[in-house]
Amino acid sequence: MAAETNRVSIETVHIQTLPPSRSSADRRAEPIPGAAPQDNFENRTADVSQCSVADDNNGEPRYSGFFSPGLASVRRQYFLIIARAVLLISVLIWVSAPVYWGALSNSAKRSKNLEAWFIDRDQSRIGQAIWQAFKNNTLPGPHLNWLSMDPLAMGDDSSVSGLIAEEHAWVAVVIEANTTTTLTNARVNGDKNYDPASAIKMFYSQARNEIATANYIVPITTNLLQFTTSAYATSSAQRYFAQIRGTGDTNDTAVQMIAQAPQTISPAISWSVVNVRPYTAPAAQAVTLVGNIYLCIYAFMITMATATARDLISPHMQFLPMSYALVSMAFHIPFSAKFSEGGGFMLFFCYIYLGMAALGLSMESMITILTPRFAPFFLFILIIYNISPVVLPSELQAPFYRYGDGFPIRNLSQALRTIMFNTKSSLGRNAAVLVAWIIMSCATMTIFTWLIRRREHVRLRRIAEVDSSGSKKDSQEEQK
Repeated sequence: MAAETNRVSIETVHIQTLPPSRSSADRRAEPIPGAAPQDNFENRTADVSQCSVADDNNGEPRYSGFFSPGLASVRRQYFLIIARAVLLISVLIWVSAPVYWGALSNSAKRSKNLEAWFIDRDQSRIGQAIWQAFKNNTLPGPHLNWLSMDPLAMGDDSSVSGLIAEEHAWVAVVIEANTTTTLTNARVNGDKNYDPASAIKMFYSQARNEIATANYIVPITTNLLQFTTSAYATSSAQRYFAQIRGTGDTNDTAVQMIAQAPQTISPAISWSVVNVRPYTAPAAQAVTLVGNIYLCIYAFMITMATATARDLISPHMQFLPMSYALVSMAFHIPFSAKFSEGGGFMLFFCYIYLGMAALGLSMESMITILTPRFAPFFLFILIIYNISPVVLPSELQAPFYRYGDGFPIRNLSQALRTIMFNTKSSLGRNAAVLVAWIIMSCATMTIFTWLIRRREHVRLRRIAEVDSSGSKKDSQEEQK
């Protein structure tokens, strides 16, 4: 009899202490669909603890397990929350992850999209032999798109350097004038001062994209030059030794000249490298790539912090970009490559401010219709779709990633590279894209706010009509 009384007591406690159903307003504030608000967590914990404990006749507590029949409704709600969260995250993964994976895949196969210039000022045996090797390159691995350029149109070395800095091509290989004649004279005269590296110059801009230059531009060009110069040195030495032996007698004078200047035989010709825009600050990668992810997160944090007080967002968003810029200065990010140190820093700050405003206001706009519980999903999509076009040059990515030209982070990264390394300047276009995002976000925020308010007014009007009709019926029944 005591056991039956105890079982009835437990079931009664279970039934009485189940959490009540929540209103639609509560559900709208949940971080994940179906989850309870944070401020009710302690109450719900207390309710569950009450429904799982009961005193038996001896005063000892009794605990019910997770699969207790009394927790059926709570357990059902728990699994519903988990299922919805897993579904939403799975959709998010398939929407965003393939974009980033695709940005990095097959880049080696697209290396032929990287334009490279071959400029032959020699117009003789060395220049012609090396161009044929470049044009008919059969080396394994990725290749560049080599174009033979008119040496008169390209100008001198300083002109070529400027064209590479302005990003007309990724790399330029220049065969200097009279290279063949200079090598021949050095062999004949035993010129000790002959420098094989003066025959060829390679121009490239590392700061244009340090990943592409390190993985493709420099290795491919270096391997090709190593192969062609070695092959030419071997064939040239064979021809020269055959020439000095003539009728079978060795030309002692020629041999003596070779011994005096052995570099005319090996390596005979070599090259020097000119990095027109060196990537001198390794910490700059934190600003141009990874730091942009942090910038998105900072903008998201300030958006969430001011979700209920949007009129206070302006002073905060001025302080955060300045903090970001000051941190960059502390790690010796160069600001004087194109402008003065002070001017470069202020311009750096202005672009960081525009970038944070563009990202933050876009999240501010979307949070109006998504509500705070779905804001992290939009944040993840915003980061992935902005970062993917930046990790590699557009030439090494599928045409789909050209959309990055109209997105904030690509333009912000280009502007910061110009400020830090004096790369090709597109500051006007970069600022225009960022300002366009700010204007678009403000416009969509206004539209979304109006739509939400209009929907809320319609809902309240319907509730009022239902309440009015119900009160009329009650009054009529009372009169009857």
